[in-house]
Amino acid sequence: MEIPWKSLAPVEPGREYIVLLSYLPLRRYSKMPLFFRYTAQINRQLRKTPGAIGYGMRAYIFTRKFWTLSVWESDRALMDFVAKIPHGEAMSKISPYMDKTKILRWKAKAPDVPPRWNDAMRRMAAAANS
Repeated sequence: MEIPWKSLAPVEPGREYIVLLSYLPLRRYSKMPLFFRYTAQINRQLRKTPGAIGYGMRAYIFTRKFWTLSVWESDRALMDFVAKIPHGEAMSKISPYMDKTKILRWKAKAPDVPPRWNDAMRRMAAAANS
C-alpha cells in the first residue's frame, strides 16, 4: 500500500532541499493499531509544520515494513518537526516494538522534488552496502 505524495508547499526553482527516507520495521502485528494511530497523528502534524515540503509513505502491512519519504526546506525545519509531539512521543512509544530502523538523508535540487521511490530505495540499498 502506498500513501501517495502529498505536496505541502511549493518547490522553488533553483533551491536545494533535504530529503529523508526512513525504514520502520515493526516486530509485532499486535502493535499495528498503535503504529497507525501515531501515523495518522503525525500526518496531521506534517500538514501544519512550517518547512515541510511534502511526504509519502509505503506500507507493507503483511510483512510489517514501513517507509516514509519526506522533503524539508532545511535541517532545522526537520529537527523541529521530529522533536515535537506527536512525532517525538511516537518515537519513544513505538521504538521498543521496532526492529532495526534505518534513516537516510540527502540533498536534492528542486527538479528532483518530489523524489521517486525507486531512487530513494536504491539510495538506501547503496548506503547499506557501503
